[in-house]
Amino acid sequence: MRARPIIPRSVWVLGFVSLLMDTSSEMIHSLLPVFMVTTLGMSALSVGFVEGVAEATALIVKVFSGTLSDYLGKRKSLTAVGYGLGAITKPIFALASSVGWILSARVVDRIGKGIRGAPRDALVADLTVPEIRGAAFGLRQSLDSVGAFAGPSLALVLMVLWHNDFRAVFWVAVIPAVVAMALLLAGVKEPNRSTSVSTAKKIRWSSLRDFSPDYWWLVGLGGLFTLARFSEAFLILRGQQLGLPIAFAPVVLIVMNLVYAASAYPIGKLADTFSRPKLLVAGLFVLLASDLVLAFSMGRVWLLAGIAVWGLHLGLTQGVLAAMIADSSPEHLRGSAFGFFNLVSGIALLIASVLAGWLWDRFGAPWTFGAGAVFCGLVLLLLGARGMARGAPRAKA
Repeated sequence: MRARPIIPRSVWVLGFVSLLMDTSSEMIHSLLPVFMVTTLGMSALSVGFVEGVAEATALIVKVFSGTLSDYLGKRKSLTAVGYGLGAITKPIFALASSVGWILSARVVDRIGKGIRGAPRDALVADLTVPEIRGAAFGLRQSLDSVGAFAGPSLALVLMVLWHNDFRAVFWVAVIPAVVAMALLLAGVKEPNRSTSVSTAKKIRWSSLRDFSPDYWWLVGLGGLFTLARFSEAFLILRGQQLGLPIAFAPVVLIVMNLVYAASAYPIGKLADTFSRPKLLVAGLFVLLASDLVLAFSMGRVWLLAGIAVWGLHLGLTQGVLAAMIADSSPEHLRGSAFGFFNLVSGIALLIASVLAGWLWDRFGAPWTFGAGAVFCGLVLLLLGARGMARGAPRAKA
């Protein structure tokens, strides 16, 4: 019996780089919606616009960085540029005195995320064989989520100790970002790809024909899925609305990411032997349940339950979708594959977040989460009509 391959060292290092950068980012993002509403006096619609533009920018930029990484035949350098942009924006949040500063910092930060996202995911795929690809993506997502848990936890402690001093916490967030950059540059080694750089440079519009119908189906599915999942800033605002003190706003992301971190890796391993489409269907049902709980929550216990279930849906879907994209795309176009997938998802996220903010301001929070539940139902109907819920065969890498 052939021994199961092990996850390469560079994948582990990429995971810890994600952990540190997410610690930095989530120290800021766990407080930012409340900072924008209470300190800068912004409306929920404005928060939705800022978050939607920022996150959509990240996802849209991925199409260009992914294709560029295919063209160059290199992934690490673009990944480093993306993490570097994220690191240099952290001080701007501490200095921000207006909506313009916040929007500019968020957009540049998310451009950095967009630049690094597709090359990093393609690098994980390049470093691993198909038998452990689900586990590798799950591991990176899990370590990323540990950072997304550690960041809000640290922010909560510092907010209590420093009496709600947002800006002091934002300055501390600079430190893990710098450490993440150093670890990436020193610890990640790029593999020798079987596709030569000269072959990669032949990428042109006709290369789109190399993608299978299953890949394009996943791209469309990702866009619809994103419509059902708007910015997590609205989870934080819901917590404040239901009585969480300002200093405890990070609890929302702590709970969500604790569940996400605990579930992403085991579910990623399960996806290597179990039907990935069925896991996506399960994730949609879980997201629908979360939306309904958050829509009708009247107290903190139900609020935290809904947020925990939201974290479980991330564990069930994010690494699984990444593995499916990697498996359904040619090796020499993997960066572009992740890029196009995220382009469509980015546009959908912008629409979803602006719509969520408008519904919140016009009709109230239950309408925002209710709309998310409706989109979940529509995607489930679409999946059922195509028969994916019965377990479509996985594409070969």
